[in-house]
Amino acid sequence: MSSRRSRSRQSGNSRITDDQINDLVSKLQQLLPEIRDRRSDKVSASMVLQETCNYIRSLHREVDDLSERLSELLATTDASSAQAAIIRSLLM
Repeated sequence: MSSRRSRSRQSGNSRITDDQINDLVSKLQQLLPEIRDRRSDKVSASMVLQETCNYIRSLHREVDDLSERLSELLATTDASSAQAAIIRSLLM
């Protein structure tokens, strides 16, 4: 038995099992467009985690871009206009 596994068994039930890790990696794989659309079902856990990080980074960039566009739109819109009111109501 590896030292990692023996340590995890000694520390009690607070440790995550290999089956739980595999299940979580599988769920992540289903959420990632880059991996989900591939024909092969076999993708390494490290690839899933790497793609997860890439996907999160791309989502952050998209949020930043949309926030910047919204700020520009609000800056050019008259604060009392109907369009500004609609935008603000959507943000609430």
